[in-house]
Amino acid sequence: MKNRKLVLAIVGLMVFALAAVAKAAEVPGEKSAAGVEALEQEAVSLLSEYLRIDTTNPPGNEIKAAEFFKAIFDREGIEARILESTPGRGNIYARLKGDGSKKAVVLMNHMDVVPADRRYWSVDPFAGVVKDGYVWGRGALDMKGMGIVELMAMLALKRQGIPLKADVIFLGVADEEAGGAMGARFMVQEHFDLLKDAGTVLNEFSFISVGDDGKVLHYDVEIFQKAPLWLKLTATGTPGHGSMPRPDSAVVKLIEALHRIVSYQTPLKVEPVVQKFYADTADLEPSPERRQRLKDLRASLQNRAFALEFSEDRWDNAAVRNTISITMLEGSNKVNVIPPQATAQLDVRLLPSEDPQRFLDELQKVIGDESIKIEPVLSFPPSASPTNSEFFKILQEVANSHDPGVKVTTPLLVGFTDCHYFREKGIPCYGFMPFKLTDKEASLLHGNDERLSVENVKFGTRVMYEIVRKLAAQ
Repeated sequence: MKNRKLVLAIVGLMVFALAAVAKAAEVPGEKSAAGVEALEQEAVSLLSEYLRIDTTNPPGNEIKAAEFFKAIFDREGIEARILESTPGRGNIYARLKGDGSKKAVVLMNHMDVVPADRRYWSVDPFAGVVKDGYVWGRGALDMKGMGIVELMAMLALKRQGIPLKADVIFLGVADEEAGGAMGARFMVQEHFDLLKDAGTVLNEFSFISVGDDGKVLHYDVEIFQKAPLWLKLTATGTPGHGSMPRPDSAVVKLIEALHRIVSYQTPLKVEPVVQKFYADTADLEPSPERRQRLKDLRASLQNRAFALEFSEDRWDNAAVRNTISITMLEGSNKVNVIPPQATAQLDVRLLPSEDPQRFLDELQKVIGDESIKIEPVLSFPPSASPTNSEFFKILQEVANSHDPGVKVTTPLLVGFTDCHYFREKGIPCYGFMPFKLTDKEASLLHGNDERLSVENVKFGTRVMYEIVRKLAAQ
């Protein structure tokens, strides 16, 4: 009898211990609430420090950011190395080992940022200021905040000593803001041996959409994005002195061509992924009429009045047509000289099913001047990642644990990210930033006073950890 009681007691203690271990694995950092809070506060502090590193591209100088991460990984005992595509263009690669029974999980982020003009900011864009409940700085949203929460997920796994089935790879890359040649493309082309065992790549862009009332609307994941077709237009004309205008000058020819482009309206076209997104989110619309129209956007856009109303929103407009933005102009370098050449650069974004050559042929017709030379500067094909994956299943679980009943949706990304480099290799890449953002907050990306709330940094740290732990450890 005594032996039986002893056995039962031992079994009870083992069950209690296993339950405690399982519970500890549910949250990052230490087992206590204080430990979790400390980890989240560490994320805020590290983001503030990271934002002080100026990695404006051009010139990038991402080596400084790579060294920032390398010092942290070295301190934590995580294998890490810096790979430079050219001097100063650093990429950071770190790996936390699993048992290899599952494919590796890659936590990718880019370390470069777009320029910031201090004159239009209320704080120094490279001071990492924490005030009014926000961490301020260029790159807070795009995408140094994401880099930090990915870092914290990796550190939490290491500190807890959780047995991993998959290796977890941290990949901080250079040059994304200029197309990724010095970063993601370099890593995939020159160091694919370090990444070929990847099964899932987590990257930037879509986020948790929140209404102005603070209510979570849906969790968005980028699986499909528009393809860039950056173009350079060159006009050639007769040069001369600025005091004697010439109707056949290069500048006049170019302006006339650009006027025709600005006046051109590309056709409306609803891709399947766009049709599904608007149908999935139609019930969130307050207007019954609009709600009904969005359930079948393709048919609704046949109505001219609705099409005009729908196109007034810049994001909605970009989701249903090829877009053209004139972004760069260059003529003479002296005010009194009519130059022999004038150039313009266009940022064109094509819908996934669009044929680039067909678009170029159409644009040449719109310009109506065969002497205008059109050269592609950047172009790559569209690519997608599947929704019937472990990542989607896990994200839905995590989303429901924080916001019961919420939908996970897949809007078309009207920009582009480094995901395509991995998709072209057959590796699924998903864009999801675990931050709850209103449209107003999201609009700060690339804008003045870019910032991320302290609460989002803390929430993002927790959610990213939960996703990565489920992907790599279960």
